[in-house]
Amino acid sequence: MNTITIKIPEYLQKQVEKLSSEEGVSIDQFFSTAASEKLSVIRETDYIAQRATKANDQDFEAVLEHIPESTELEKWDEMPT
Repeated sequence: MNTITIKIPEYLQKQVEKLSSEEGVSIDQFFSTAASEKLSVIRETDYIAQRATKANDQDFEAVLEHIPESTELEKWDEMPT
């Protein structure tokens, strides 16, 4: 493990201390997890953007043609009243 020093605003520090205490994890673990989650989001976003460049509108339309038309909504797809 390596050690780094970061500067954060006092209000953020207090929130991190409170939340990490409530979650039962150390502040080190809190920041390690937060950094891991942020890296995952960035990598996934880049991956999705890369995949999107390979999209083909004609292929997409061809797949949509195989879906039967229906005006009837499934119960799970209705807006709540």
